[in-house]
Amino acid sequence: MSNHNNITGNQKPELDNYIEAYSTPEDNLLLELRRQTHLKILRPRMISGPVQGQLLTMLCRMIRPKTVLEIGTFTGYSAICIARGIEKDAVLHTIERDDELESFIRHYIRKAALENKIVLHIGDALDKINNLNVTFDLVFIDGDKREYPAYYQAVMKKMNPGSYILADNILWNGKVVDADLKNDDYTRGIIDFNEMVKNDPRTEQVIIPIRDGLMLIRMKD
Repeated sequence: MSNHNNITGNQKPELDNYIEAYSTPEDNLLLELRRQTHLKILRPRMISGPVQGQLLTMLCRMIRPKTVLEIGTFTGYSAICIARGIEKDAVLHTIERDDELESFIRHYIRKAALENKIVLHIGDALDKINNLNVTFDLVFIDGDKREYPAYYQAVMKKMNPGSYILADNILWNGKVVDADLKNDDYTRGIIDFNEMVKNDPRTEQVIIPIRDGLMLIRMKD
């Protein structure tokens, strides 16, 4: 749930337009999904969008994960992008808390012909993660920002050696460096997550300053 309009976090819309123009464009299905999200769903800015969606697809093609977990499906844009990047025998488990979004999500999964790759779970992410008897090659964290530290602790028990976690919104619109906002529960969740990862000897990580900040985390072998 990206919740940030700018691609790079900068204040130059012309640069964002340039980046989008020189990135592989979304196809008609993703364009329709994005438009319908803006027309019908509250907080449509949480959708990943074409640049981040293309990045997710390409990262999956590079990493070639067999099992993927997404925390925070929203309307399914990022799930479709991930599923398109993984191989035919790979599976994406995606978890969405809002049951009112289920029919919308399933409609576009069917329309994308990805029912064989995407397993949609509706409910509390931590409960679902703990009950999944699966280990993962890639996890995309994009759920409730207050729960990021708990998500991290839960998924670290299920990560394969050399696997990756991609966490969205880790710059939180710059609030992570604003002393006046650090007591906000959402900002605190992000800050605590970032500190947790930084101090974890099991991982190496880098922040990618796209949109609202993505952290790419690799489990050491």
